[in-house]
Amino acid sequence: MTAVDQHSSVPARQSRRAARRGGGSKVLNAVVGLALAGGAIGLQTLMPTFEDLGAPLTYTGAVKDDVDAGRFSARVEAVSSARAIEVGEKKIGAGKDQVFLVVQAAATAPKEPLHLNPAELLTAEDKRFTATDRIEKTKSLAYPWIQPGWWTPGVFVFEVPAAALPGARVVFSIPDGGLYGEPHLPEAEVDLGLDDAAAQRLFTAPKDVYPLGDKR
Repeated sequence: MTAVDQHSSVPARQSRRAARRGGGSKVLNAVVGLALAGGAIGLQTLMPTFEDLGAPLTYTGAVKDDVDAGRFSARVEAVSSARAIEVGEKKIGAGKDQVFLVVQAAATAPKEPLHLNPAELLTAEDKRFTATDRIEKTKSLAYPWIQPGWWTPGVFVFEVPAAALPGARVVFSIPDGGLYGEPHLPEAEVDLGLDDAAAQRLFTAPKDVYPLGDKR
């Protein structure tokens, strides 16, 4: 009987050790799983989104500031408004409940000549207005070559409602001329300094006519 008891007790001890090993593996797997899950969450948090991958590099400033965006610099000289724009012998009137916002600006480049895109007006609610296509591109700062060594002046004209003016910024950018495109093109964002009072003055007391080329 003794021999039989000893023989039968060995598998029992092995069984208990196996059980402990099994239990330990489950705990370890759980810990490793949580660590991997935490790492995955961390990676998801750190990984840029698709929009982030194509987002521009934005450099900011205010009116009269020289905003250096690397490949170009832009400056807003003045902001005014008008009920109509005069181009040669033609007058173009603003739409109903809208006004023309005229941004007098200048740009330069450090090394290579380039063109600007038509500027955009970015509202306080992040709505975007592109410079109006009712004014020919040849009459705007998007037409001339921006040359190294000096500032090229020009204007951008936006046709906007009153709600777009308070807190508005103008965004200057350049075309993507590369074969595969640059991952992060630079842009210069200029705060126009329009609080509610200034925005109301622009909308309610615009010039009757703004002649393009006027430096006032």
